[in-house]
Amino acid sequence: MSVFEQPRSFASDNYAGAHPEVLAAIAEANVGHQVAYGGDAWTSRLTEVVRGLLGAQTEVFPVFNGTGANVTALTSLMPRWGAVVAAATSHINSDEGGAPERVSGLKLLTVDTPDGKLTPELVDRQAWGWGNEHRVQPLAVSITQTTELGTLYTVDEIRAIADHAHGLGMAVHMDGARISNAAAALGVPLRDITTDAGVDVLSFGATKNGALYGEAVMVLDPAAAEGLVYLRKLSMQLASKMRFVSAQLLALLQDDLHLRSAGHANAMAARLRGSLEASIAAGEVSGLRFSQPTQANAVFAVLDHAVADRIRERVRFYDWGRAAGEVRWMTAFDTTADDVDAFVAVIREELTR
Repeated sequence: MSVFEQPRSFASDNYAGAHPEVLAAIAEANVGHQVAYGGDAWTSRLTEVVRGLLGAQTEVFPVFNGTGANVTALTSLMPRWGAVVAAATSHINSDEGGAPERVSGLKLLTVDTPDGKLTPELVDRQAWGWGNEHRVQPLAVSITQTTELGTLYTVDEIRAIADHAHGLGMAVHMDGARISNAAAALGVPLRDITTDAGVDVLSFGATKNGALYGEAVMVLDPAAAEGLVYLRKLSMQLASKMRFVSAQLLALLQDDLHLRSAGHANAMAARLRGSLEASIAAGEVSGLRFSQPTQANAVFAVLDHAVADRIRERVRFYDWGRAAGEVRWMTAFDTTADDVDAFVAVIREELTR
């Protein structure tokens, strides 16, 4: 093992490297001179491909990272006095370091959920007070696909939220950091869970699914968002050599590499959970239960702190809720069956010590 190579972990799909086809696409884009700031051939081709997938009206804005995508997208949806209704567990609330509030100045109105998913009824807990000058105005709903708890919104669930939000005069944003995992798990085209379901603006994630860096804000309803061409710059998300971001997104989207990679990650999570469930059913191990359904590439489990700490000394992963003994195990596009089986063996061993 190289000094730079770390043992395989189940901490995050961000730990994985870049997909070889993505790296090859970057190298292929490294030819000659191209117009800077998005005037290049790769960004033009990316727009064509995305419009073929999501609709001819779609506008595409490559950015550096997911935080930038979310903040820029949400800022485009509302004025300074606007607020966003989101799940309390959402990434924009729990893992963006306060960026939506501090960079954009918008307010997050959070709702507790049992599974990370909003519903029209849950949206209504914060969607009120329009015209009241003493209350921030709820003008957008943000949903995460897949959620931070590894759960999925179905097509009908997204459409119900979008119809309800639009009926209230609110826009709909989707944080799609793992949207490819969702599409692969549901077995539907991206358009079914975005444009056709009523999503107005999408933060399309690539880094967790094999990109070196780079995401994109995809405006599905241009009437719902304003000023992205300016907001991307003032949010420090405008790449001068944008072709290298666009080339990665093209590599993922052109021949469904994003779905194949995400589908593999999902399958490895299912293998991990299935193997452990079989051990529990056979009475081989005890002291382990699962706290959320495994619908994509995340497995949430509950076990004793001491056991979790011993396992973590051998294979890296994160606590999710330390007080409850909840942990999260993530698989990635490069997780192998051997990786999973070896991890299962470690878990079994430590559970039976």
